[in-house]
Amino acid sequence: MSNSSLGQRPDFQDLFDQLDGVALWTVSAPGEFDYISAGFEDIWGIPPEAVMDDIALLLDAIHPEDRDRVRQNIEASAQGAHDEAYEGRVVRPDGSIRWVLTRQVLLRDDDGDVSEVVGVCTDITEQKRRERELELLNRIVRHDIRNDMGVVLGWAEMLEDHVDDDRSEYLQKILDSGEHVVELTEVARDYVETIASNESVTIASVPIRSILETELSIRRESFPEATFVVEGTLPDVEVAGNSMLSSVFRNLLNNAVQHNDKDAPRVEISCTARDDDVEVRIADNGPGIPDDRKELAFGKGDRGLGSPGTGIGLYLVDTLVTQYGGSVRVEDNEPTGAVFVVELPCTD
Repeated sequence: MSNSSLGQRPDFQDLFDQLDGVALWTVSAPGEFDYISAGFEDIWGIPPEAVMDDIALLLDAIHPEDRDRVRQNIEASAQGAHDEAYEGRVVRPDGSIRWVLTRQVLLRDDDGDVSEVVGVCTDITEQKRRERELELLNRIVRHDIRNDMGVVLGWAEMLEDHVDDDRSEYLQKILDSGEHVVELTEVARDYVETIASNESVTIASVPIRSILETELSIRRESFPEATFVVEGTLPDVEVAGNSMLSSVFRNLLNNAVQHNDKDAPRVEISCTARDDDVEVRIADNGPGIPDDRKELAFGKGDRGLGSPGTGIGLYLVDTLVTQYGGSVRVEDNEPTGAVFVVELPCTD
């Protein structure tokens, strides 16, 4: 065997034997490992030397529901088909189950033939647990809380004709708060779907004018006491985004009204197409945001969602806009209020 093989290099082995929760292996001949790092035992619960000459022992430890799929992926890489990444469950000797993400990379010689397969197995059990918890939270918010609030709003609306005029404002406060809770379930759904997905975010080309027009139309119906004004015309251009871009503007427009302390909230929207990007400005006449809280408003930095005053809606806005390759910031409005500025790359 050539000493150029990664699996035969002592420096390479020493490096990966230090990694906990990660197993690295190399194969240069089908069905036989050249090297398996010490981290293998952390995941599989069996020493690496036990499977060095018996790949069947490794496959036997794969969960029965995942075994055929894992075997197909291993065989595909052994035949030089393609690099591969796949997930599977490992059943340890004590019966406990670990989720493993395996990435296989094909190394080729000067003739283009596969000379070695390198695999990196990472224990993602905790990640899977968090994903299940997020999905459970999503179902509770989207189904249980949303349905119960729908019932509450339905009964409250039936009281409208039975409440004295001098007390009707209290009923309206109940209705407004209930509708806000329903809106928050939508934000929570969008947030969970954004952070729980294993797949990389798909960025497409989307029309910003139609997205803004749709959200403005819905906000005008939702907040009849507010005035939404479009300054100039909305440019007919495409920007980087996806179906979640509407959530960005929905949250910013909601924020401009719901955190407004005026009896007549006013929201001004402008959109400017530049050479490489589009700038959307959403200005309100509310109390504004002090300079020392402008960054915290988005939950940026190590504080994350726990930042004082941070709303999940603005955290979601920042997360999405960043994924699109854009930016969002808040400025002061004159004479009072805040201006949220979103910049998104053009795709035209």
